[in-house]
Amino acid sequence: MNSIHNLGLLDNIAVALGIAFVGGLLVQRLGLPTIVGYLLAGVAIGPFTPGWAADPETINALAELGIIFLMFGVGLHFSFADLWKVRDVAIIGTLGQMVTMLALGYALSHYWGWKPMSGMVLGLVLSIASTIVMLRGFMDRGWLNTQDGQVAVGWRVMEDIATVLIIMVLPNLADQGGPVDWRTLGLALSSALGFLMVMLFAGKRIIPWLLLRVAHTRSRELFILAILATSLGVALGAAKLFGVSLALGAFVAGAVVSESPLSHRIASDLLPFREAFSVLFFVSVGMLLDPVFLLANVWPVLVLTALVVFGKFIVAGAWVLPFPRPAHTALVVAAGSCQIGEFSFILDQAGLNLGLLNHDQHALILATALLSIVINPLMLRSVDPLGKALRRVKPLWRWLDRHGSSQTPVEESVAGHVVVVGYGRVGSHIVDVMGELGIPYLVIDYRISRIERLSKQGVPTLLGDTANSDILTHAALHRARLLVITLPEEAATELTVAAARDIAPNLPIIARAATRAGVKRLSELGAQLVIHPELEGGLQVLRHTLLQLGFPLHEVRRYADTVRHENYNALVKSQGEHELLRDLLDASELIDINWRKVPEDSPMVGKTLGEMALRTRTGATLVAIKRESRLIVNPGTDTVFQPKDRIGLLGNAEQLETVGRLLVGANAAHEVSA
Repeated sequence: MNSIHNLGLLDNIAVALGIAFVGGLLVQRLGLPTIVGYLLAGVAIGPFTPGWAADPETINALAELGIIFLMFGVGLHFSFADLWKVRDVAIIGTLGQMVTMLALGYALSHYWGWKPMSGMVLGLVLSIASTIVMLRGFMDRGWLNTQDGQVAVGWRVMEDIATVLIIMVLPNLADQGGPVDWRTLGLALSSALGFLMVMLFAGKRIIPWLLLRVAHTRSRELFILAILATSLGVALGAAKLFGVSLALGAFVAGAVVSESPLSHRIASDLLPFREAFSVLFFVSVGMLLDPVFLLANVWPVLVLTALVVFGKFIVAGAWVLPFPRPAHTALVVAAGSCQIGEFSFILDQAGLNLGLLNHDQHALILATALLSIVINPLMLRSVDPLGKALRRVKPLWRWLDRHGSSQTPVEESVAGHVVVVGYGRVGSHIVDVMGELGIPYLVIDYRISRIERLSKQGVPTLLGDTANSDILTHAALHRARLLVITLPEEAATELTVAAARDIAPNLPIIARAATRAGVKRLSELGAQLVIHPELEGGLQVLRHTLLQLGFPLHEVRRYADTVRHENYNALVKSQGEHELLRDLLDASELIDINWRKVPEDSPMVGKTLGEMALRTRTGATLVAIKRESRLIVNPGTDTVFQPKDRIGLLGNAEQLETVGRLLVGANAAHEVSA
């Protein structure tokens, strides 16, 4: 019997993911967001369409995992300090928007003739946006860790907290004749605060310490298990012990873990689980839609959807404007708010179970939620065009942006620039050199602390992960001179190179590889030059070895460049390397360059090349002097010899022997060293 149940679970997972893949691929080919394909996949395997139907309970349970992993990942990039920075707009703005949408929803329900309590539930449902939908859209557009994104995430967190309280109070509202149970409300608020205190004081110390201990075992398997156990355990514990939602519990857990020095590794290891299970969430939403009801109630669905999409856009944006934030922040928050999702479903289901909604009203809310989620990616795309259009109406824009303008869009401010992906040790050095040379550049990094620091210095920046979003589309690659990728993660570098090559086919790309196999893959993906730090060090040793053996500098340089282009094939397997080595030998035979060191006590020290008259006295020609790290080619007659100089000479064996005697004195000729 157990095997049958397990097979049913596997059937649901396999079919849901398979249909979601097909749907996402098809809509992407049409230029639509992949979320739309996942939602349509849910409709296809839902109970209201013919054919095989997935088990809604199984898919919903798996979708809960997606919510937990997604919110845990968001918490990894959103600290409590960041939440405190946006407390003004997040608290007052969120409450103001919720009250406004509650009033609008109630007014519409009154016009339709709904009962007062049904209208109250409708208003509450409309006031809450989908956290997971907004986060997925922000990730795709590279907004998640920007200052605008921080405000929007803080907005959603406050909505989630308010929703927890509403769900606890809703049963009291079902008794229309009774007063609100303030004791229950107080207990709910106390429980939520208690959970935050426990995580801030105990969890903040224990969880990062535990993960660090597990990391020292050097077992990636145990480390991933520790991450999964932490995210799921804290989320479930928050729900069971404190009555807090799973999503909020996972978010707080992620924020606590972000204090760990391993947070970036944790985010990387969690990524496959987050992506897979978040897809199942959208499939579960699609399964709720009844196409027959949608067709039979087109007008009410469109009216309610318009209120959610356009009404919430205006209301949310208006509540941001009174605060000292740029107008672009208002547009981003508004675009992220104009849909309803997972918490709205919970409230809707609670209203149905309590008899506050009938089945037609319930179906209307579900259909509206689905349409708003489908439209939301289009609203996110409209932010930049809408901002540009508003800027043309200068008096209006001056008033909207009276608190300070956000960063000028990269597409308008940068051209002929070098795009540097990754502002670590290597990337920061490249940026410093570009600055010294006066070459315009743009920095892309996923760490908000680095971007904030650069932005304060007036450096053009973009914040986002080039491997997991379309952030590169905002970097004006079609007008860039060069793309330099310094990311330490090879998989992220490969995704970035592939995306950049699609956007700008002719753009030169320099990439950093971590393995020999990665060098070849990155070259095949379109990187013109791939640098492997370890092999590059070996190549430099080989280069200096050849120079010390007397091979010509320009030939050695040409050999090193070819080895790089041949993917560091140091075993001399390619025809190009065979030919270059032959050229090196030919050059060394045709031009016998010999390097000699000037001893500290040499009689030549302190004298000029003209005074020594080497050509006249020995017949050899001095063509170069290597002084410390500087190479002096064809030195002038006024060049003074210094101790430890290495002089490059052209001549036969007898002529070079004569130079050797001049270097050390006639009585010490046998000590000459090449």
